[in-house]
Amino acid sequence: MNPMLALRQYQKVNGVAQTSEASPHRLVQMLMQGGLDRIAQAKGAIARNDVALKGVLIGKAIGIIGGLREGLDLEHQAEALADIDSLYAYMSKRLVEANVKNDPDILNEVARLLITLKEGWDAISDQTVDA
Repeated sequence: MNPMLALRQYQKVNGVAQTSEASPHRLVQMLMQGGLDRIAQAKGAIARNDVALKGVLIGKAIGIIGGLREGLDLEHQAEALADIDSLYAYMSKRLVEANVKNDPDILNEVARLLITLKEGWDAISDQTVDA
């Protein structure tokens, strides 16, 4: 993950200055959590029938997923990261569908996928710290 791309994406979406001190690993965790937060907020907007806010929040989630995808080092690790790249592309596509169809079930699907990725990412951190 390119830490500068992740930092710019996180700051663009959240406007948080303190990310400059975060490690590249922590930036990815923050992006993933930010994506999950926006998806949850979009589900709330759907429940309240707030179409405009739903669109903004899903757009932010798509931006975060895009930032995660752009941060993949496909130039040097294309084969190893191809599945994750495809998963991020699928998640973005599904978020667009959720927005168009006003479908919280699709948001739940994307959230589950992102949670699975985040749990794996978090486990890498735990292993590194314990080593």
